[in-house]
Amino acid sequence: MNDELCLMTATALRERIARREVSPVEVTTAVLDRAQRLQPELNCFITICGEEAIQEARAAERAVMRGEPLGLLHGIPYTCKDLVNTRGVRTTFGSLFYEKNVPSEDAEAVARLRRQGAILIGKTTTSEFGAKCLTDAPLFGRTRNAWSAAHTSGGSSGGAAVAVAAGIAPIGIATDGGGSTRIPAACNGVVGLKQSMGTVPHSQVDDAFGNLTYVTPMTRTVADTALMLQALAGADPSDPWSMDVPVPDYSMAAGATDDLRGKRILFAKALKGRPVSLEVVSAFESALGHLRSLGAELAEMPETVDFDIEQLWRTINHTVWLARFSSMARERPGDMSPSLLQQLELAAHVSGVDYQQAMFDRTRLFRHVQSLLRENDLLAMPTLSRTALPIDQDLFGTIEIDGEKFPEVRANWFPWTMPFNLTGHPAVTLPCGFGAGGLPIGIQLVGRFRREADLLHAASRLEESQALLSHRPDLR
Repeated sequence: MNDELCLMTATALRERIARREVSPVEVTTAVLDRAQRLQPELNCFITICGEEAIQEARAAERAVMRGEPLGLLHGIPYTCKDLVNTRGVRTTFGSLFYEKNVPSEDAEAVARLRRQGAILIGKTTTSEFGAKCLTDAPLFGRTRNAWSAAHTSGGSSGGAAVAVAAGIAPIGIATDGGGSTRIPAACNGVVGLKQSMGTVPHSQVDDAFGNLTYVTPMTRTVADTALMLQALAGADPSDPWSMDVPVPDYSMAAGATDDLRGKRILFAKALKGRPVSLEVVSAFESALGHLRSLGAELAEMPETVDFDIEQLWRTINHTVWLARFSSMARERPGDMSPSLLQQLELAAHVSGVDYQQAMFDRTRLFRHVQSLLRENDLLAMPTLSRTALPIDQDLFGTIEIDGEKFPEVRANWFPWTMPFNLTGHPAVTLPCGFGAGGLPIGIQLVGRFRREADLLHAASRLEESQALLSHRPDLR
């Protein structure tokens, strides 16, 4: 029964808690037990908040028994990536520099989940400062894939994705600066949304105006993503992009049963000049078939469309990292991830003119995506060019796709995630099949700006038509 509770969706738990069929204490106890049991195998937590979570669960249970109004996530356990501040709970950013850091305030996203009754059960692993697509750091080591000990969890929200996939908690807070939610979601067979810029306020970001990072939901189902987004979305004074953001009924949109007739979807199997594995193409084509069966009109993206923007993303992103972390690198380089030091070096000679030119190019990219979505409702592409990489993958090493080796992990493994961090359009990944050894494969759908409701509806219909939710990693 305990594992049954752990594997329930947040949507189902919400209904059962409200009907007093299951208590928040039962659910939280079951989730904590599973977290402790699987942590030595998966290594997806930096901190587990057992005592605090049980106290919150008891308070949540008393509220149910008194008949008080319940929040959207009342009594539902969740995890939080260790880049996101949690009041009174250690937040390390995966760094030895912050090993004992305990914030005095919640990030706004955490505060919103708290107000909606969600119960924090632990802080999940991340690469140091979220600075790579693999989840390992000097502070805690490596986080393995939920489906295979031999493969990476992806990153940088690897712990969040693994915890959700492993049935430790139904939902988790992640972040995404270039794919850091969608990459591990695809690696671990779960749903990862990067919403439009400002839909969920980012209260911690240093450059709110030039921002390209997002605080995001990580869940097992599209319905749970919609429920979590409902709790997270809305304006906050800390984030200028969030001002006057509309908050429609995301759960109603995701639950709508109408088909996709009249929806136009522009798709691409591979970024121009970049590789993609045959098994990814096969799963992606199967997903396109499901979209057609739902009534969508599909057209292939012209080869002239160029999304090869890794250098643009790197110029902006790595310059931000240089401003934030260069003093740490000078003072204690031995305490930092070698890959982070290498990335700081890549930005060392970027000039102010280079940075501003990149911002001009970012604007052009936004307008380009806007033009594609003027005549099309959605874009579709594989989330990753291949399944999860080996667990000991070097960020600066080669990657193998169908027996051929390619340089540059970032440019050749996840070229389709970075563009939409820059443009701000909503993008969601969900499973669309499995490759060799049972590793998950994901499809990414991209929607019109601030049209998450439409995007979640399409993703939910695709999820239902594929019938893949019964596939779970073999963990005991």
